[in-house]
Amino acid sequence: MLKPLEIEFKYYLEHQNDLVKKYNGKFIVIYGQGVIGDYDSEIRAIEETSKKYKLGTFLVQKCEPGIESYNQTYHSRVLV
Repeated sequence: MLKPLEIEFKYYLEHQNDLVKKYNGKFIVIYGQGVIGDYDSEIRAIEETSKKYKLGTFLVQKCEPGIESYNQTYHSRVLV
């Protein structure tokens, strides 16, 4: 059984170099196996994406080179 957002995180890892070329420094939103948005801040990415997609179904990842730019900590937020 897959962990929540495992598909999205694997997509990021497999495509990180290409994504950095296009989105370096941005917060990208990954849903399934594709980028559905890019934003200047994490909170903006969450606010905008959650208007269309349920929280917990998409990954917000800061797009930067190297392994230091990611981890596997997943957060669930409730926006009021």
